[in-house]
Amino acid sequence: MELLRAHEEQIIRRWAQIAKLPSEELVELYRALLAALDEGKNDYADVRGLLAGLSRTQARAGFTPAETARAVFGLKEALYELVEADSEAEAMRGFIWFSRLIDDLGLFTFETYAAAREKIIMDQAEQLLELSTPVVKLWDGIVAVPLVGTLDSARTQVVMEKLLQTLVDTGAEHAVIDITGVPAVDTQVAQHLLKTIVAARLMGAECVISGIRPQIAHTIVTLGIEFGDIVTKSSLADALAHAFKRAGIQVSGKQGGRIAIRAEKA
Repeated sequence: MELLRAHEEQIIRRWAQIAKLPSEELVELYRALLAALDEGKNDYADVRGLLAGLSRTQARAGFTPAETARAVFGLKEALYELVEADSEAEAMRGFIWFSRLIDDLGLFTFETYAAAREKIIMDQAEQLLELSTPVVKLWDGIVAVPLVGTLDSARTQVVMEKLLQTLVDTGAEHAVIDITGVPAVDTQVAQHLLKTIVAARLMGAECVISGIRPQIAHTIVTLGIEFGDIVTKSSLADALAHAFKRAGIQVSGKQGGRIAIRAEKA
């Protein structure tokens, strides 16, 4: 369209005002669109690529879908102001065709924005999962996984991976899985725990479950959940004492306000 070429600077300036974006960010997109129109091949790959980049940038920056769509549809509004002033039938017919093209590109932009936002949310969820499932070293050869909140399949996978990697990195032979912060234990949660314990055992580590409160113990018995030969303790302190004993570490009582710890000789 001749209007697009003849009034490039004016259209871009008005477009930037409507889209509330710096005009420098729209120049490349505008010229890519002109190049695609000049070729007349209906190939808008470059335009779509630039729009995809704009959508991802808007999504990461926290812009709303409406603000992102306005960044595209604003071009149509900016051009219409010139077409309306031109008042020629040919210009209006060309604008109608151009308007349909912008609508298609706007839909593409919205879809790309939605996909970018979904990926951002998924990445943030994974980061939160990792932060909420730390594996800490309690002592030489002893690590612990303090769990807080609901344990589901996705989180179990994260716990399992982090625990196994820590076992490899530290060479620990004892792991304490503390569920004091888990609000409830049902059959599904128990299965997730068992998967994690079996995976750790395959790495040569003995696991102890701590944090078995009275209400959780009652639920486990009521549901008929069997932990088999897995050691369970009511508190993290009890679990740590068990791990010390299994590791051959002797803990004596207080002497002068201190606790003496020594490893037993083989």
